[in-house]
Amino acid sequence: MVNEASKEHGGHEVAVTVAPALPVQGCRLALSNLDLLLPPLDVSLFFCYPHPAPTAAALKEALAKTLVAYYPLAGEVVPNADGEPELLCNGRGVDFTVATAAGVELREVRLGAVDEGVEKLVPAKKPGGVVAVKVTKFGCGGAVVGCTFDHRVCDAYSFNMFLVAWAAAARTGSPAAPAPSFRRSLVAPRDPPPRAPSTDALIDRLFCPRSAAPPPPAVAASSVNRIYRVSAADIAALKASAGPGRTKLEAFTAHLWRLCSRAASPRQSQCCMGVVVDGRTRMSPDGAMRVYFGNVLTIPYGVTGSEDLRRMSLADVAGDVHRWVAEAATGEHFWGLVDWVEALRPKPAAARAYLGGTGGNEAMACIMSSGMSFPVGKADFGTGLPAFASYHFPWPAGAGYVMPMPSARGDGDWVVYVHVAPELAKVMEEEPTVFQALENSYVFQ
Repeated sequence: MVNEASKEHGGHEVAVTVAPALPVQGCRLALSNLDLLLPPLDVSLFFCYPHPAPTAAALKEALAKTLVAYYPLAGEVVPNADGEPELLCNGRGVDFTVATAAGVELREVRLGAVDEGVEKLVPAKKPGGVVAVKVTKFGCGGAVVGCTFDHRVCDAYSFNMFLVAWAAAARTGSPAAPAPSFRRSLVAPRDPPPRAPSTDALIDRLFCPRSAAPPPPAVAASSVNRIYRVSAADIAALKASAGPGRTKLEAFTAHLWRLCSRAASPRQSQCCMGVVVDGRTRMSPDGAMRVYFGNVLTIPYGVTGSEDLRRMSLADVAGDVHRWVAEAATGEHFWGLVDWVEALRPKPAAARAYLGGTGGNEAMACIMSSGMSFPVGKADFGTGLPAFASYHFPWPAGAGYVMPMPSARGDGDWVVYVHVAPELAKVMEEEPTVFQALENSYVFQ
């Protein structure tokens, strides 16, 4: 079908549905207790390929092959008898749109100014759909491949597995091994759950029933989406300033937390910083969950007074980040979280970090989610690696969201997607180092 609305931009769109290459035996797949922690949220990402770019036909053929192993992505999210979301694996297929940007070259797209340049390049997913794909072709022969997925079904780690398999299918004719595992028994609750007061206290600090959640921080009507670049030298300098034993991500998070304190308004006397932590290696040190497909996340956070943060050294702030992340980065915490959700069901839960943590709705809140496993170096669909790639997550929550990931240049630089209040973006852009404007001359050398 032709999307008439897009013609005003000089192009047109044609949408089809790509089903698995082999028949799918219909079934219902329950979401895990860790999946149920996620509210309805869609996450997008996109890859920019200069000429010669992968063709829509090759991408569709490879997608159909990949969906045989990743069959839940070709289904729909539907409610079960208790009103909880679950997957109907019916082989419905993935919505696949091909768009033409007539008279526009890829290098003319302002990638750093996301609201202007990127919004049209990622697909809007239909209600109930799990994944949508959009390929935008440019007059120069380049193309952008955009994807959107339902976060309730999987986390970024899982979707990265799918992307690598899809690229391998386009490049070699068959998806990359190993096949994903959808075994919910890998994250099943314990029976009976052991009592661990310290674990219970940490879970109560990080999560609550959604019905008992305080009002979230107000969503800034003018929240901005940006993509910045951070040089390898600036990353190394942050790490050195954060002190011995601190990781690059701990140093970056500490720096971001301090910037939040500078952007906080007078009524925001506290700043809440959350960090998304993957639990696969914590729950399964033997590697059994390496191919598990789903959500395995928790979000610890810290809350500190804005004035205090402004006075603290980067090393002291990084020490705080390390402490509260380490408290949650344990197998016992994740297994306790599985058991906690089981006792709460079918009532939904909420992560307190989105809500300002112990600082409540008057705290400036921001979430840092690492995208360092983003497979930009494996996203070759048969015509070469992308010149640029990024996630895109303009969520409706009041908290800011920041996601660093490796630059497609492979030189140690990072690109950082941010969805934040304009006051925080202003502070980021005013500092002389770290968050640098993403120029197209950097992307398309």
